[in-house]
Amino acid sequence: MTTVMVREATEPPEARGITRDAVRMMVAHKRDLTIAHAHAHDLPVHLDEGDLVVINTSGTLAAALDALGEDGTPLVVHLSQRLPAGLWLVELRRPNGRATEPWFDDPPGPTLQLIGGGEIRLAARFESSRRLWVATLELPEPVLTYLAIHGRPIRYGYVTRDWPLDTYQNVYAREPGSAEMPSAGRPFTPELVTRLVAKGVGVTPLVLHTGVSSLEANEHPYPEWFRVPPSTASRINEARAHGNRVVAIGTTVVRALESVVDRERVVHAGEGWTDVVVTPERGAHAVDGLLTGWHEPEASHLQMLEAIAGRPLLDVSYAAASAEGYLWHEFGDVHLIVD
Repeated sequence: MTTVMVREATEPPEARGITRDAVRMMVAHKRDLTIAHAHAHDLPVHLDEGDLVVINTSGTLAAALDALGEDGTPLVVHLSQRLPAGLWLVELRRPNGRATEPWFDDPPGPTLQLIGGGEIRLAARFESSRRLWVATLELPEPVLTYLAIHGRPIRYGYVTRDWPLDTYQNVYAREPGSAEMPSAGRPFTPELVTRLVAKGVGVTPLVLHTGVSSLEANEHPYPEWFRVPPSTASRINEARAHGNRVVAIGTTVVRALESVVDRERVVHAGEGWTDVVVTPERGAHAVDGLLTGWHEPEASHLQMLEAIAGRPLLDVSYAAASAEGYLWHEFGDVHLIVD
């Protein structure tokens, strides 16, 4: 990919004086490698009656917790995934000014103290990761209650201050479980959903609980929990049978659907842990289009985008995004890839 100029969105669009659905949206066409510049509220204009939009209704957790090591070392712990048997996958980070950075060293003891009498007990590093640990939580309240009182949304250095949890929730979120926001859906508003339905574009849900970003350590995505309901699988197959497009809202939707699609491109209901990594060599078989954010060149998400869009269109899109000053990350602009 050619060198791109990254302009980071440092605050939500509402703080910049615009609505969620007023962020910019580049529309990139696979059939002829053309692009157009629009806004997220224009999404119904670029979809056809009978098309089907698939959303991820996982809700964002207040998954960042302040902690102290056994020697008093200050840490920030990101709860990444709830694992079977009462275990959690957690990421250790060290405070660094207004942000944090990964903690790659051995931890300052196996037990970390939390605010309000809680503890995190580290059991073992997760596979070959230098920053992720399998742990148990000992909390005085249920996890969601404890996080509501003591947690805050995960924030990286390009966002200069903390924002309330509802800033990181999609309007259609129903089931808390994601460490980080499935942010491609953030531009959706009730009005936008209404306009899609009024045009005859279907909207159907699934769930994939996202973990912490793999960007900083250049790691492949690790397993995440998902559920594709029977009704969603049926609607996808029906849309395909009638020659309509299936458009994923976010890479999380693509990962979930690629976990249950067969060789004939039939999508099945299913749930569990997925370790699917979509690459250009593997290909993407369950969707025809994708609405996504803007990702760094080293991000694993770009392999998925290349599988869906192809390298030539991706190069054209990212060059245009750089030239036109599109904003990146969860509070930034979006990229619609369609036939």
